[in-house]
Amino acid sequence: MSAAGRPGETEAGAIPVDLRSLVAEIPDFPKPGILFRDINPLLRHPRGWQEAMRQLSGVCERLQPDLIVGIESRGFIVGMALATSRSLGFVPVRKPGKLPGAVLGVEYELEYGSDRLEIPCDALSGSSRVLVVDDLLATGGTAAASARLVEQAGGRVCGFAFLVELAGLAGRRQLPDGAPVESLIVYG
Repeated sequence: MSAAGRPGETEAGAIPVDLRSLVAEIPDFPKPGILFRDINPLLRHPRGWQEAMRQLSGVCERLQPDLIVGIESRGFIVGMALATSRSLGFVPVRKPGKLPGAVLGVEYELEYGSDRLEIPCDALSGSSRVLVVDDLLATGGTAAASARLVEQAGGRVCGFAFLVELAGLAGRRQLPDGAPVESLIVYG
């Protein structure tokens, strides 16, 4: 693990990892005209994944969350790895019917309809500072709905962290004003 502390820093003699080079571009997926940004190459590249976690750990250092909330499903991968590396708790935000016990839910609009997200009722008792984590920020609807869920469950969103952001889709505008948004890789 690198002893370096800031993005772009590496141990003496180590070659820096270009995270952008570890995101594949898949044209016409899931439908024609869409350029899909695939993080699977990053997930299977140990040094790249360690670098991503190091950079996200820096976000945690700045924002000081008590808990990480990960959005279904790739947000579970990113969020759990980050929570483990920072010795923080992890709470999943899931699609309907996936969580046992009592849940809180929120409906939200998508460009092609609506959906619902849920969180365990007791997951954020005590007004925890929460960092909402996902792999991708696109239109911002899912992340904004997750923020509403965190607040509904008694938590306070201290920020958002994403591996990839598609800035041209203006997802940041959907997120709560004043909440920091950190993305490791930004596409225009």
